[in-house]
Amino acid sequence: MATMNFSIPEDVKREFQETFARDNKSAILTDLVREGIERRRRHQRRHWAVDRILELRRDSTPTTDAQIARLREEARREAGH
Repeated sequence: MATMNFSIPEDVKREFQETFARDNKSAILTDLVREGIERRRRHQRRHWAVDRILELRRDSTPTTDAQIARLREEARREAGH
């Protein structure tokens, strides 16, 4: 296993020690770091997706309300409604 050193406020350290007094603190911190990594990755994926959607919208022709209504009607007819 690797070791990482972080500086944190004294009150946070004290609360952590009190809250997790009987737990494996290394395991808890490992889980928290993993959650942080996953949260950052989700944020990056969302950011990429939004950028991609905006790029696609810039390159597309807007659809009018009339076109949307016509397409809905065609879809309903094809579905038998």
